[in-house]
Amino acid sequence: MQFKSFLAVTAATVPFAFGLATPAFAQSTGSVDFDKEIIVTGTRSGVQEVGGISAPDSAKAKAVLTQENIARQNPGQTILDTINQIPSVSFQNNDAYGSSGGTLNIRGFSSDRVSLTFDGVPLNDSGNYAIYSNQQIDPELIEQVNVNLGTTDVDSPTASAAGGTVNYRTKKPDRDFGAMLSGSAGEYDFMRIFGKIETGDLTPGGIRAWVSASMARNDNPFNNVGKTDKQQYNAKLYIPLAGDDFVSIAGHYNQNRNIFFGSLPLRLDTTRTATVNGVANVVVPRIVGSLAQNRYPANASEREYLINYPCSMAVGTNGVADNPAASRKPDGSVDTNGDYGSCGTEFDRRFNPSNTGNIRVSSRFSLADNIVLTVDPSFQYVKANGGGTTTAREGFRDINPTSATTNATGYLGGSPYFGRDINGDGDTLDSVTVLAPSQTQTKRYGVIAGLRYDINDAHTLRIAYTWDRARHRQTGEVGLLLQNGNPVDVFPVNAGEADATGAILQKRDRLSFAILHQVSGEYRGEFMDNRLVVTLGARMPFFKRDLTNNCFTSSASGFVECFSTNSALATSAQTLNPYSATTNATTGAISVTGWATPQRRVYNYKKLLPSAGFVFNATDNVSVFGNFSQGLSVPGTDNLYNAFYFPLGTSNAQPKPETTDNFDLGVRYRSGSVQAQITGYYNQFHNRTASAYDPEINQTVYRNLGDVKKYGLEGSFAWQPIDAITLYAFGSVMKSEIKEDLAIGENRDGTPIYALTAGKREAGAPKYSFGFTARGTVGPVELGVTAKRTGERYIYDTNEATFTGSFVPNGAKACTTAATPVCTIPVAPAAPTQVYTATAAAYWLVNLDARVNLSFIGLNEKSYFQMNVYNLFDQFYVGGFGGNLVQNPSFNQTTGIASYGNPGFVQIGAPRTVSGTLVFAF
Repeated sequence: MQFKSFLAVTAATVPFAFGLATPAFAQSTGSVDFDKEIIVTGTRSGVQEVGGISAPDSAKAKAVLTQENIARQNPGQTILDTINQIPSVSFQNNDAYGSSGGTLNIRGFSSDRVSLTFDGVPLNDSGNYAIYSNQQIDPELIEQVNVNLGTTDVDSPTASAAGGTVNYRTKKPDRDFGAMLSGSAGEYDFMRIFGKIETGDLTPGGIRAWVSASMARNDNPFNNVGKTDKQQYNAKLYIPLAGDDFVSIAGHYNQNRNIFFGSLPLRLDTTRTATVNGVANVVVPRIVGSLAQNRYPANASEREYLINYPCSMAVGTNGVADNPAASRKPDGSVDTNGDYGSCGTEFDRRFNPSNTGNIRVSSRFSLADNIVLTVDPSFQYVKANGGGTTTAREGFRDINPTSATTNATGYLGGSPYFGRDINGDGDTLDSVTVLAPSQTQTKRYGVIAGLRYDINDAHTLRIAYTWDRARHRQTGEVGLLLQNGNPVDVFPVNAGEADATGAILQKRDRLSFAILHQVSGEYRGEFMDNRLVVTLGARMPFFKRDLTNNCFTSSASGFVECFSTNSALATSAQTLNPYSATTNATTGAISVTGWATPQRRVYNYKKLLPSAGFVFNATDNVSVFGNFSQGLSVPGTDNLYNAFYFPLGTSNAQPKPETTDNFDLGVRYRSGSVQAQITGYYNQFHNRTASAYDPEINQTVYRNLGDVKKYGLEGSFAWQPIDAITLYAFGSVMKSEIKEDLAIGENRDGTPIYALTAGKREAGAPKYSFGFTARGTVGPVELGVTAKRTGERYIYDTNEATFTGSFVPNGAKACTTAATPVCTIPVAPAAPTQVYTATAAAYWLVNLDARVNLSFIGLNEKSYFQMNVYNLFDQFYVGGFGGNLVQNPSFNQTTGIASYGNPGFVQIGAPRTVSGTLVFAF
């Protein structure tokens, strides 16, 4: 009853032609149902959006974009690029069409700390919590996207939401029969077709459905080989019941066949030394490209680079120890400088295939006038891989660390050893390039069930139970390449290659179960004649990680030695490389030798996570809001499997979860023509997990960075002065501060070596961002422009520039190798050379959209032609990167001197891209 009157007020107070506004949906049906009531009582004016942009009057810092805004973006664009216009959100798209991935950051939190849900279904990878922006649903089907900045809902099924949530929901089927056909074409041979059919009411009770399909293809904008091929299918059935009750059943399937591209080493030095025709240390140009010895483009004119394509694989010769063919330049001449990889090995030849799908059910049942039950079950399936090629050996690997020899086949020391002829030349002497991606297959079941009880008109209580179970199978089968360097099958898991014993070679072999049981509750109370709305909540998650590693773990970075099903070799390896761990009595550091055997470990995490918030409506248009919440991010599977190297019961074997204390305080103004919000926030981040280089074992390991403090200010202002004009401005500033220096290794005498991170900003997140959108309509023509300035981003957590050369690490010593080492302060080497600055420069990204409604030529008013220009001024900028702790040095304990590692790889920002879309609908 209350909600119906709210809709009437909304329809009466929103005169502009952006459609009937709807409540700001959250992720589950239970949260949707609960938030409706919050919006009803917390919004005095009832206004919900201005030009597809809304600042819901809830206790949380929240922003909503509706289909009216989403539809103006590039055809097929990922929803994560669309939310780049929300304050404190930073997204760098790998291409203008959204099919090739990207990098998301919210309030300084990377995407693996942000929960992404789709109709209540969690989309983060169940192992590493990564978000894959190119696998999102077609934007035409999204009713609205809701971003919780720094907080989550109490029934959220996520294992990692320290940085907030992005929730989007698909549209409800229309009551009338209809159809939509959209065709798009654009630069880089882009072509996309989208079609949707609405059944309308199939029964007098209003059962209805829609089905859709799409196809999109384009070349990548930077080199001469990369392509993207994507197809998607969706359907939704809606069954209304009495009153507001319903059952909805939906399905989704997405298939991507894209190739990696545009990730280059972030360095600008223009020369290097190489061995040319047998002569060492020859100075040669450092060309733009994606190999480690290449460099980043200095400007827009350099960002288009060539790779070794087309090419031919080496042909083996009997009796000769063949190696992969020498690389050639794109013009066909021999690459004497080593600027290009051998055939098929370049980063830009790596396929990143994925098949993803889900079935999801949403339902609401009124059990009594004041009791509502919601139940949302779901199932997801993922088959995907990422990675490139490696050099396989036809011979054997010696696994005996003594002077004796024990030959073995398997995936050992980072390479597959077959013990058989694989290139068909009749011998087993050769090294051969093979495909070796990391394969993942996931089956995930979940349900969110909630019960809402209206105690009276002013007080409401809900309780919820959340269950999530993901079976995460991670393997690394090896596949062969065709003569042109392309894979025989982009999924080697379909028919992996076997060694001489018949065992399937795998670079990893593990089975993980990520299980969540969570109980939660939330109370809402209305006071002072509904001017004050208070919410109190708590969730208690019980996370279980049941992990089985079928390979030996040979380093703290999780490096593994795999014998597959060859149990005899595994037994021999265990005998030859016995596992031993000792603890330094002075420093407490754990020293491990040998290989940790294949094993199973179970990790459990739990924590009570309270939340509290309020909305005070000072006037009919002005409200003050505040919120406190605690968040939790459980260690990902990679981190936990790395811990297998350390003995049970030690601190290294039990990675700690990340937790956050988040505080928001803000003011909103909402009227028939204005949606404005300004929020200040403070976040205390505990046990931030960082990756760092361990100089003793020459590998990267996960370490606890300790406490990180974040605080900032964000705001937005949407204004519609007249029906034909909509203006929107947004901005944010953010400061993060790492509290302590991080120990990244130790000297031979046990004293620590530090990365100077105390007082520094976290890498990867912009210092500030601001922008605006302006949109106007004249007759059938609508023109819009969106501009955003993204501030500087540090490359490393140490906030240092990128160097090449040698240096003395902080706290490093030169130590003898005696049983009781003698350590002295080392003599500093020559000054290193800077090859890139400490930050990626700030940049502008301006997008243009123009639409012509085709009703003036007699077509349906829903038919139109739209042109989009992404990056209108062709701004050259550094694209996405996750941020690194340090520049991974290699440390010599004897001299105390370290050498800088290779620079990190980053994306090139998407160039100017023009496309057009013709839509016919009725």
